This record gives sequence, structure tokens and C-alpha cells, in this order.
Amino acid sequence: MHEPGKEESVPTDPFRPEGDDVTRHLGYLLKRAQAALRGAMDKVLREHGLTVPQYSTLELLALHPGMSNADLARATFVTRQSGNVVLRGLQEAGLITRPDSADHGRARPARLTEAGRARLAAVQAAVYAVEQRMAGTIPPRRVAALVADLDRIATALEG
Repeated sequence: MHEPGKEESVPTDPFRPEGDDVTRHLGYLLKRAQAALRGAMDKVLREHGLTVPQYSTLELLALHPGMSNADLARATFVTRQSGNVVLRGLQEAGLITRPDSADHGRARPARLTEAGRARLAAVQAAVYAVEQRMAGTIPPRRVAALVADLDRIATALEG
């Protein structure tokens, strides 16, 4: 109920910051955080002769040996063509192995070699330190909620 002589307070919309400053919008801030994370990862991975897609591929193959190019491309956020370039580079470097031909269809399951496992182990501490630096800016009691929120955001936009 509005009282005469009193201004009604208008709730602030968290999705439209005051003055419509795009640099305060959620999407902009997510992209800024993603770009900062990518830059920090690029820097530490370069020291180990890897790119972010190559590192991500090694991590995924350590968890799920035998993934196909298409599955790896989806999981590392690159096109199939780019995923194939990544796999070829890792194979030429002796970090993964793939059969010369597919048993069925076109999928050629990839697996880490011993050299691939060693390279992954050598770089993981540096990459995890970047993630810790990022997560360390958030109070520990809020990290699980942030992770859940980010997952919900991705799910909402993917489907």
C-alpha cells in the first residue's frame, strides 16, 4: 500500500544493472571470467607444450579411455574438425594412440600412451593451481552453490 508523501521503492532487477551498464550483466561477467581462466590456462599450458583443447582431451581420456573424436570434440567445446586436428597432434606427439581404422562406423577410439599419462601428470598441478587461484577468491561455504548455479545456467541454455 502506497503512503502519501513516501516514495515507493522499486526493486532492483539483478539482470539489468542500474544505468544498464553491460559490464555488470551476468553474461558479460561470465564471459570475462571465462576469458581470464582461458588466458591463465594458456599461460601455464604453453610451458608444457600443450593447448587448452589438448590438455582437456588428455584429462578426458584419462577418465574415459576410448572416447571417439566426436565425443571428445563435444566435451572440449570444439568442432569435430578441430577435435580431429587436436587428436592428430597428440598422436604425432606420442601422447595418445588410435587404431588406423575403425572396427565399426567411423569412430577410432583414442587412449593415452604412457607418455600422455606422464605429460598429463606433469601439467595437472599447474592447471589445478589456476583453478585453486580462481576458487580461492570465493568463500569456501559458497563454492558448492556456485558450481551448482553454473551447472543450472549451462543446462538452461543448452536445452
